[in-house]
Amino acid sequence: MLKNIKEVKIEVYIPEEDVVKLREALNEVNAGKIGNYDNCIAVTKVKGHFRPLEEASPYSGKVGEVYEGDEAKIEIRCKMEYVEDAIKVIREIHPYEEPVYNIIPILNHFFE
Repeated sequence: MLKNIKEVKIEVYIPEEDVVKLREALNEVNAGKIGNYDNCIAVTKVKGHFRPLEEASPYSGKVGEVYEGDEAKIEIRCKMEYVEDAIKVIREIHPYEEPVYNIIPILNHFFE
């Protein structure tokens, strides 16, 4: 089935102060390009919750305590041939020990 998928939406949860840096880096690897436009992203403010376990080295919060903080959710479209590069960029730039991202198939072309 994946061979029929042309594009995905990548969702990334990241501190708000890192949004521009990540957007620029993703643009450099051709993520966020739609037709004749680039740098196409949506950003939503969200509340993140997590508890770092004993082996964690948290960016925010303390080991053993539930943390709640403001984050940004970035949504960006990406052609399949650029997804691996986009994930590499996310892992390089994201300040969290365990970056949270989701890769969601876009099925629009099946209905055009």
